[in-house]
Amino acid sequence: MTRLNELTAAEMTQGFADGTLSPVEVTRAVLAQIDRCEPELHGMWTVDHDLAMTAARSSEARWKDGAQIVCNGVSLDGVPITIKENIATKGVAMPLGTTVSNMTPRPADAPPAARMREAGPVFLGRTTMPDFGMLSSGLSSFHALARNPWNTAMNPGGSSAGAGTAGAAGYGPIHLGTDIGGSVRLPAAWCGLVGLKPSLGRVPIDPPFMGRAAGPMTRTVRDAAMAMAILSQPDHRDHMDLPPNSITWLDLDHDLKGLRVGLHLEAGCGLPVDPQVIAAVTAAAQLFEGAGAIVELLAPWMTPELLQSLDDFWRTRAGLDMQALDLQQRQSVLPMIRAWAESGLGRSGEEVYRNYAATVEIRQRTVAATAGFDLVLSPVSPNVSFPAEWAYPADNDVNRAMAHIGFTAPYNISEQPAISVSCGYDSAGVPIGLQISGRRFDDLGVLRAAQVWEQIRPAPRPWPFQSR
Repeated sequence: MTRLNELTAAEMTQGFADGTLSPVEVTRAVLAQIDRCEPELHGMWTVDHDLAMTAARSSEARWKDGAQIVCNGVSLDGVPITIKENIATKGVAMPLGTTVSNMTPRPADAPPAARMREAGPVFLGRTTMPDFGMLSSGLSSFHALARNPWNTAMNPGGSSAGAGTAGAAGYGPIHLGTDIGGSVRLPAAWCGLVGLKPSLGRVPIDPPFMGRAAGPMTRTVRDAAMAMAILSQPDHRDHMDLPPNSITWLDLDHDLKGLRVGLHLEAGCGLPVDPQVIAAVTAAAQLFEGAGAIVELLAPWMTPELLQSLDDFWRTRAGLDMQALDLQQRQSVLPMIRAWAESGLGRSGEEVYRNYAATVEIRQRTVAATAGFDLVLSPVSPNVSFPAEWAYPADNDVNRAMAHIGFTAPYNISEQPAISVSCGYDSAGVPIGLQISGRRFDDLGVLRAAQVWEQIRPAPRPWPFQSR
């Protein structure tokens, strides 16, 4: 029998509507799952039982009165959600995964939290992340080590590490993460989730930055689409915010017939692709072809030099943040992050500009390489799962800190939508991610393709929360 915490958002709201479920009993079940699993998994920073139950009771009253909140044609009223800790929520501190952050409670919700709060879901709490979000890992100087529910010896990925853990462990159906080089898609891949990085500006965020996006991490494509109907509402605080849209987010039932699909198996930079990943992504492409898509091999367009320049640009940005800390604070940051960030200091203006210019070239190359395709299939990451204690997938080597983002980061820079869906499992029992990317602004097309994948893929293994 399916436990209440295992239900999707779509199943929950259907149950609320027909009276077979209540937000109170669902929230109670999800909180019990968190209490049961957190001593081992460490995906949550804060869990506010009282606040969550109060919100659930208010939602239950609205459903009983027929006054449930509906936004953009979708109701998430009473659905339990988590929010990554670098998305500000009013009255709660934002430690950014590090011991040196300002712990003053935030005065207002950031745009993704504000849109969600207006829609009436139950805020369970905040999920964990590594120091400053600078790792694809659950390692942090502030939080206990986040672990992967599929295999607790392995890493959940990051920087939306706690969100990945929470989704795979059954802490409710919707988890909000952020992504500037893969930080939604990477943990979604290794935790078996659907993780959408929307087109830049589709989901307003504060503070905005080149390539930075917020997106949903869920167990089904439909739940991700429901979240996008809420999250995509405009907010003036994001100066890169897209205009109001009329996207019918739940219009997902489309086929692949005649679509041109690129198959991108070599990033052209970074780590070589593990044979287990190649096999899983190639098998997925064959199923796309069997469903009517026209699949063509796509040559790599990134280079080691471009990836290194992007890495160096980010190092300089992070180094300036590190420079603003006093000596005692700097010494409290994870040593590998401090070493990575401080290596970006002392560069000339000419060097920094060349690194910035490389981001423009990445954008140009990515758009040009993918323009002839409706969709592109690729690995999310070239590597399979890695130890929970590691900061980086590339043998825990700070000198190869970004060696795993050759497939994900280009779509941050080009502003195109990209989604992670599970397409297999590695020898450690950890999921492998398939990335489906689309043309800029075609977020709905990416979601539609991901839903087709849900229908044609081999039956997935049971979620790890079913044995907990």
